[in-house]
Amino acid sequence: MSQEIEIEFKNLLTKDEYQQLVTHFRSYELTEIEQKNYYFETPDFQLKQHHAALRIREKKEKFQLTLKQPNPNGAGLLETHCDITTDEAQQWINGHIILKDEIAKALSAISINMQNLKYGGMLETYRLECTYDSTTIVLDKSHYNDHTDYELELEAEDEQHGMTVFKELLSSHQIPKRKTANKIERFYQTLKM
Repeated sequence: MSQEIEIEFKNLLTKDEYQQLVTHFRSYELTEIEQKNYYFETPDFQLKQHHAALRIREKKEKFQLTLKQPNPNGAGLLETHCDITTDEAQQWINGHIILKDEIAKALSAISINMQNLKYGGMLETYRLECTYDSTTIVLDKSHYNDHTDYELELEAEDEQHGMTVFKELLSSHQIPKRKTANKIERFYQTLKM
């Protein structure tokens, strides 16, 4: 079980803008990552109401359960992580939710009954990542519910520095700043209700 504060800046991209940034960052050491996110929510979106999200991420045949919540002490998100087995991940997807202690406590604190959690579906991401100006640049191409989108994420240790680098990067590539929902929100917006 681990916790971290995540400070990140996001911007949806057009396919052309995405290609432009991929070309620009080719000279940096880009790491390629393929990952799948399996999302969980209550039928009445109680996690969303608390600005929280719950997912299992599969990467390199390893699974990690993560609860994201607003950081109670400042900028960014508080992420609570827990490694789980392949079998546990499959049990979650099949509707047999077995929470780990810290995540169970955090959900209980916001009055989420784990019995109400349901598997919502999967989002698959092809990710390119590199270090740039004391930040981490992430270029994501994501597929979910017959939809594909492109996104720039910038992760920083310091909010002010991250914002400065993010704005300069968008400006230098003539990419407009777009209001960007996080992946889980975009995923649920495409579900056929």
